[in-house]
Amino acid sequence: MVLFTAFSVSAQENELKQAEESYTKEDYGKAIELYENALNKYGESAAVYYNLGNAYYKADKIAPAILNYERALLLAPGDGDIRFNLQMARQKAVDQIEPLDAFFLSKWFNRLQDMGSADSWATLALVCFLLFIGCLILFFFSRKLLLKKGGFYAGVVLLLIVVVANIFAAHQKTDLETRNTAVVFAPTVTVKSSPNESGTDLFILHEGTKVAIKSTLGDWSEIVLEDGNVGWMPSSKIEII
Repeated sequence: MVLFTAFSVSAQENELKQAEESYTKEDYGKAIELYENALNKYGESAAVYYNLGNAYYKADKIAPAILNYERALLLAPGDGDIRFNLQMARQKAVDQIEPLDAFFLSKWFNRLQDMGSADSWATLALVCFLLFIGCLILFFFSRKLLLKKGGFYAGVVLLLIVVVANIFAAHQKTDLETRNTAVVFAPTVTVKSSPNESGTDLFILHEGTKVAIKSTLGDWSEIVLEDGNVGWMPSSKIEII
């Protein structure tokens, strides 16, 4: 079992090295193939999604580039390089949709939450909880008033961090499990007022546009744009992030 695992890791590293070499030689098609194979064989990885996004971007395939940057960001929301490259790719998309203004507290909450992944927030919560237990011991068993006060106030702060970190971890985990956002992959698609071809034409979207999936009905998905516009489009025209 151990030997098999070691072999698998070695094989994975070898494939990723070959992909990097292909990318360096500007053979982006080969790099894309190797990165895709690595994801299929070894599972999701923020680093591989990021590199795959770079390869697609260099190959001037904007929709797949955006899709893979988004997947990388979902796994590593605090990574500034992923966020920057995603923004660069979005600027090449046809549809430049202005998001609705969010309440400043909501913006602050999301910005803080995106500083870490679900695992990192969960780890922080666990560490702070253990420190909180230490503060409780200090508060109840210390004979010095100064230490009692220090243990009490530090415990309150640590407990607050535990609560907030658990909330952030839960939100991040929900985003990973729900996967209710997607990227348009069709060159153009007409969004309808109802889930059928006879519905009224509402607006047109182009490849690379990110949408939120509100619901599905048969082969159709009800999507919501960042500017609040809602409509129906064929599910085959989008790729889930």
